[in-house]
Amino acid sequence: MSKERQYTPQNVSLRELELPSDLKNLTLPQCNALCEEIRGMLIRTVLQTGGHLASNLGVVELTLALHRNFNSPDDRFVWDVGHQAYVHKILTGRADQLPQLRQENGLAGFPKPSESPHDTFITGHSSTAISAAFGMAEAMRLSGDTEHYAVAVVGDGAMTGGMVYEGMNNAGKSKSNLIVILNDNNQAISKNVGAIAKYLAKIRSSEDYVRAKWKVESVIRKAPAIGDKMAVSLKSAKDKLRKNLVQTTIFEDMGFVYLGPVDGHDSEALDEVLTVAKSYRRPVLVHVKTIKGKGYAPAEENPGEYHGIPPEFHGVSRIDVDAKDPELSIGDCFSNVFGKELTELAKQDERIFAVTAAMKYGTGLQFFCADHPDRFYDVGIAEQHAMTFCAALASMGKLPVFAVYSTFLQRSFDQMLHDTAIAGYHIVLGVDRAGIVGEDGETHQGIFDIAMLTAIPGCKIYAPATYPELQACLRQGLFQDTGLTAIRYPRGSESAHFPLDPETVCSHISDEELLLITYGRLSEQVYTVMQQLHEEGIPCGMLKLTTIFPIPEHTLEIARKYRKICFFEEGYAIGGIGEIFASRLMQSDWNGRFRCRAIENFVPQGTVCECMDRVGLSVPKMLALAKELYHGSTEA
Repeated sequence: MSKERQYTPQNVSLRELELPSDLKNLTLPQCNALCEEIRGMLIRTVLQTGGHLASNLGVVELTLALHRNFNSPDDRFVWDVGHQAYVHKILTGRADQLPQLRQENGLAGFPKPSESPHDTFITGHSSTAISAAFGMAEAMRLSGDTEHYAVAVVGDGAMTGGMVYEGMNNAGKSKSNLIVILNDNNQAISKNVGAIAKYLAKIRSSEDYVRAKWKVESVIRKAPAIGDKMAVSLKSAKDKLRKNLVQTTIFEDMGFVYLGPVDGHDSEALDEVLTVAKSYRRPVLVHVKTIKGKGYAPAEENPGEYHGIPPEFHGVSRIDVDAKDPELSIGDCFSNVFGKELTELAKQDERIFAVTAAMKYGTGLQFFCADHPDRFYDVGIAEQHAMTFCAALASMGKLPVFAVYSTFLQRSFDQMLHDTAIAGYHIVLGVDRAGIVGEDGETHQGIFDIAMLTAIPGCKIYAPATYPELQACLRQGLFQDTGLTAIRYPRGSESAHFPLDPETVCSHISDEELLLITYGRLSEQVYTVMQQLHEEGIPCGMLKLTTIFPIPEHTLEIARKYRKICFFEEGYAIGGIGEIFASRLMQSDWNGRFRCRAIENFVPQGTVCECMDRVGLSVPKMLALAKELYHGSTEA
């Protein structure tokens, strides 16, 4: 499309634009019209596909302003957390793919460099963008590129993560073209510092101020001999005067120029402040105020409910977050059963504390918070701090329970090993969303926690398959175990429908030549495999583990009776329970045939069933492997 084409508010449409280049040609009314079109697209699509709706509705104008004032991908955008990047994907030519958002082989729910050159960095976990953008800015500077910028868009929630300040501490002293956009959709990060600060922020964010500044500096620099020195001196004097009159923000103390706050839904104001930010050519932080869920009344009224929504979601509340009675939650799931049981146990033992990292409702701890607020801690997006905090509680004789998603537990490995395990402190981990989680894709699949935890001496791991098992594991983990104890359970509700004794560490069914072994959610599917093998005349037994590490000795005794063993595991193969189980058998001179089907790579998005089939853990594929082993095939 010709860059000279003139648009009117009536004819501007995403379908007609060459994206993102044509965005620079739009007038402000046209920008506003385009923002409304994008919001309508987001609402229609995400309510059907599921995903993060409220956060994306809040950054429509901001994302448009970024693409109008910068040149992606030469200017590099890093989104933190990446769930607010849907609008960025639309404005970089991927609107047609939006109906396949978070579906198998469709558009990813987070930035994905293999999907588009405009997605410069993977950001499925929080608080990493400033470090990443600073690295990009330094690489450009040292390569002689002084024209382009690295821009980190950071949500206010991400500012609770310590890595943000590690990045700022290093970036603030640099000379890089780094711009940090603080997308504040909840509350200000720093306190109001008075009328002078507001006045200076208004002046420094205005286009007239920038033009005047440039004009004065241009005139001074033209003065013979002393021009450049005078310009530097005047700027230094102005900065010193401002610092003497106004309390500085933490960002300025760390070396950043601070601009804002700015209305993140005012396209003109955004254009102006970004122009100012670019003019400094040094680290700048732009504080932008936005409304989460902007333009969609249900999301504006309850942004938490519309933060991340399931497919085909049409406003049926999953939990009344303001309710006095947490029992108003609709339906049960592993998270809620865990939270309710912990709440009841805490009534009996005042040593029990509950800790979460910004996932109170996601981990089911809203029940504990309601009944035991003095023993509940939401530390924000700070998993490392959470682990060390729990270790300190344990050192004082308390019983801390840290409920955390498997994918986020990865961030606290050093704190588990160094601060907890070496000293032998007793902490219980509620490892939520363990295993395949589906649509969130590679960054969120909970498949690495076992490989990580089995590397820690003294760690004990449970994998309940049912609610009663989960409750029994929590009681045993709290009151009978010592050291670091992990209880891992999947997203969603229980599916096992065959009789099991929740108080035992394993459940053994049948006694034949072929043995199927598994644990956790996969037990139901493996039981189905066993039934189908029986129907085909293939005798086999099944061993379902509940305590999965260290390997209970009597489960090894059961397995040694069999000549052929198939181990099925919803976790990473290397360092997994199947690998460890096989090693223990071999060490005892067992010489049968062993096959392990586990996950061997990162798992892209799709439904849980699609992902399971992709990694070979669907019933048909597990059945095929078991039959191959039974009939003597050498293929795994």
